[in-house]
Amino acid sequence: MNPKLYQMLGMAMRARKLIAGEELVISAIRQKKVHLVFISQDASDNTMKKVKDKSTYYKVALITVDSREELGQAIGKDQRVVVGVIDQGFAKQMIALHQL
Repeated sequence: MNPKLYQMLGMAMRARKLIAGEELVISAIRQKKVHLVFISQDASDNTMKKVKDKSTYYKVALITVDSREELGQAIGKDQRVVVGVIDQGFAKQMIALHQL
């Protein structure tokens, strides 16, 4: 993953524009508060399917990262499997960086 994308994740975390955790992210997707979701490839099959299905249904962008350790390190926390971006500006910039 692009190092600048990791930096953006860290900035979003410090700005309190991220939520972490499967249930919190899915709930926020349903409430249309999430604009972008990050999920680790080593998530369980059930979690992967649930998050992908909700993201697709509610038309929320989804980015897959290599590991939960990588995702947690980017936001300065322990291992994280699912992270949601609740700020539209951060989400747009992260999607643009991901497409580079």
